[in-house]
Amino acid sequence: MKTLITICLIALSLNAFSQEPVKLEVKVTNATTDEGTVQFGLYTQDNFMKAPPLKSAGSLIKDGKASVVFENLEPGIYAVISFHDANANNKMDFEANGMPKESYGTSNNSMTMGPPSWEDSKFEIGNESVSIEIRF
Repeated sequence: MKTLITICLIALSLNAFSQEPVKLEVKVTNATTDEGTVQFGLYTQDNFMKAPPLKSAGSLIKDGKASVVFENLEPGIYAVISFHDANANNKMDFEANGMPKESYGTSNNSMTMGPPSWEDSKFEIGNESVSIEIRF
């Protein structure tokens, strides 16, 4: 009986360590041109709209589409902000009045007046990989 319990515990522990790393695929499918890149930032509540992203990545655009994959994520609550860096200067450009010059979007595709909010943009990642689409 001890041997059977030991074998079961070993099998369970090996299975726990053999899980695939959790990934997040983020896609944009409506960039207006293929010029520049689409930049993506992955945020937690602590750094959303306050500090650099937890992870960032950029993608070339082909036929208005761009995508990135954030790998090795812990389960938790996240948000993604993305923008079309049309002039490839690696930053979001703004008009003198503070309005964005470049298209942008956030996870959950909530487009209200003013800057994106954590509450509207947050989503949960569990123990399985996730794919989301952001619309500009």
